[in-house]
Amino acid sequence: MKNVTDSFVSLGHWSSAGSFGVNTDILATNPINLSVVLGVLIFFGKGVDLLDNRKERILNTIRNSEELREGAIERLEKARARLRKVEMEADQFRVNGYSEIEREKLNLINSTYKILEQLENYKNETIYFEQQRAINQVRQRVLQQALQGALGTLNSSLNNELHLRTISANIGLFGVMKEITD
Repeated sequence: MKNVTDSFVSLGHWSSAGSFGVNTDILATNPINLSVVLGVLIFFGKGVDLLDNRKERILNTIRNSEELREGAIERLEKARARLRKVEMEADQFRVNGYSEIEREKLNLINSTYKILEQLENYKNETIYFEQQRAINQVRQRVLQQALQGALGTLNSSLNNELHLRTISANIGLFGVMKEITD
């Protein structure tokens, strides 16, 4: 490393006539170095517009962001419209469901009333049938008792002579009936 620094130092001691060397005088070399650097930058920097490119990229990014934002807003509006539509359909289903429930409730109440009415009719028919049966039973008992009473009266008041006359009259009636049929 010492050899490399010695070679730079030795370059400073060479004479400036006819050779290339490094000038170590700071005041004399600074404006020259700056003009060389500026010249190189201007020459090579003409084709490169860093600020313009950066500005263009930023503007493109902003435009893309705006387009994406507009697309997102558009999709959001579509989603909100679909949401409103779905909510309306849900409300419609809910209303239809409630009306269907009410309709079914009314149908159930009506059918229950019909069943109750039929049961009431069956009850009334059963009561009427039982009343008629009871009336018939009472009639049969009354008739039976009347017949038993009549038989008792006949048996008690019937003597042999009356009994023979009744039998003879009945035999006579049978004879007349037989002649009519022949």
